[in-house]
Amino acid sequence: MTMSIAITGATGQLGGLVIQHLLDKNVPAGQIVAVVRNVEKASALADRGIDVRVGDYHDPASLEKAFAGVSKLHFIPSPDAHDEPLRMVQHAHVIKAARDAKVEHIVYSGIAFAEEITFGPALLHLATEYAIRTTQIPYTFLRSAFYTEVFVTPELSASVEQGAIINNTGNGRVNSVSRSDLALASAAVLTGKGHENQTYNLVSNQPWSFAELAQALSEISGKPVVHQAVSFEDGKDFLMKTGLPEPVALLFSSIYSQISYGETSKTSDDLEKLIGTQTPLKETVKQVLHG
Repeated sequence: MTMSIAITGATGQLGGLVIQHLLDKNVPAGQIVAVVRNVEKASALADRGIDVRVGDYHDPASLEKAFAGVSKLHFIPSPDAHDEPLRMVQHAHVIKAARDAKVEHIVYSGIAFAEEITFGPALLHLATEYAIRTTQIPYTFLRSAFYTEVFVTPELSASVEQGAIINNTGNGRVNSVSRSDLALASAAVLTGKGHENQTYNLVSNQPWSFAELAQALSEISGKPVVHQAVSFEDGKDFLMKTGLPEPVALLFSSIYSQISYGETSKTSDDLEKLIGTQTPLKETVKQVLHG
């Protein structure tokens, strides 16, 4: 039987990159299944010959239908990050549908070093991994770092203008990975062999500090930029002054606190072993600021 690879959340940024990397690896478009909530948003995928199917995390029947005949499933977590219990229910729908559709291999994108960190979603990802194990379906857990693009955004141009990155990360280091590198790792697992029942921590083995990010900004822009470390409250207030709603400012300040505590500094060579390289911080800065 011809192998079929399905990707949930296929119109999202990560899902779209996974599909592109699969195509780059010469996987025929007809063997790729894009599982989406909105078919209209996936018209460009359909135009490339990809099998677009409706699969809604709220609708178990749609998921089982979407997974019919699928050999390998890349399960990208629910985007409803504001409600973890809801996400757990949605994830249970995906897992049960995969089992009932007789999917042969589940690749799940979780969070790196999930047992060792206090960041809220870690519990959701651990619970999802255990739920996948209950199916007895071979799995691969791709435990990912934060996307570098979470921190390296076009808004850094404002930091260049004011000459400072201001936040409460202290001297903490970040083992982030570009979204494309993570998608390439997924494509490598989906098309490779020997990854069954394996867990990979996909983090950079060269973590960076915000002082180093400021230095990269200085070198690329030609203007002096420094990192200004502030308290949690001052960091949150600064983000709110830039226009972020208080809940979003609180979320980012909490993430920055995790960085300052050292929770994003642990390294692993898993990513480099899978894809042979990793995108340097400075390259991501160049791409974001200059395209």
